[in-house]
Amino acid sequence: MDVTETPDSYKVTAGELRQFIERFERLDQEKKDIAEQQKEVMAEAKARGYDTKVMRKVIALRKRDKDDIAEEEAVLEMYKEALGMT
Repeated sequence: MDVTETPDSYKVTAGELRQFIERFERLDQEKKDIAEQQKEVMAEAKARGYDTKVMRKVIALRKRDKDDIAEEEAVLEMYKEALGMT
């Protein structure tokens, strides 16, 4: 094989490369649009009197496994008791 030759497995077509890049850019824009919509939802909730900090914690908890949450809460209670915080 000549040193200047490129194996077929490494050949890049401009069209295919452009498609990957444009797909990524579209997804990136969609991500930004979704983040903006999420901010709007939180702003609306806050305007209606909800505590958005607590809402975000609830959302994070809903993503987690119930057993992990229970274990963490049990350890937290144990630590609080040890420090006389209960």
